[in-house]
Amino acid sequence: MSNTSPFARRGVPLTVPHGDVLGTYDSYPDAQQVVDRLAKADFPIAKLAIVGNGLTSVEIVTRKRSWNRAALSGVLSGAWLGIFLGLFFSLLSPTFTWQLFAAAVFIGAALGLFLQLASYAIQRRNRDFESMTQVVAANYQIILEPGYLTRAQDVLARNP
Repeated sequence: MSNTSPFARRGVPLTVPHGDVLGTYDSYPDAQQVVDRLAKADFPIAKLAIVGNGLTSVEIVTRKRSWNRAALSGVLSGAWLGIFLGLFFSLLSPTFTWQLFAAAVFIGAALGLFLQLASYAIQRRNRDFESMTQVVAANYQIILEPGYLTRAQDVLARNP
């Protein structure tokens, strides 16, 4: 059985890269900046990887959910759908009027309102807040294939 995924790039294994550590950085942008410097100096960057260590899932609670927020969100998203459909139909039909456009927006808003309130009523039992979830790493290492460490260090020393 193969250990590759249909979503993986051809030739890239689904394992953690092993090799020489060029450096360890506190943030991804710091590691990315070093890789950028190497790329600008024509270093073969296909021979390296940025590896996040100590991964942690962080969920930041953004706000409390309420019927009012659900209703407003539903009306707005439904109205956008109505605007899109109204514009689409106005392009297809030479007899399309502004009254039909307004009706499309109104129907979209009403449908969005209904669906969002129904969804909120079902989900409210389990979760009454909104949040954002992100996976963050304690640090990021640039790992090079064996034999490229000295070359990368020389490039970085020449191009500060």
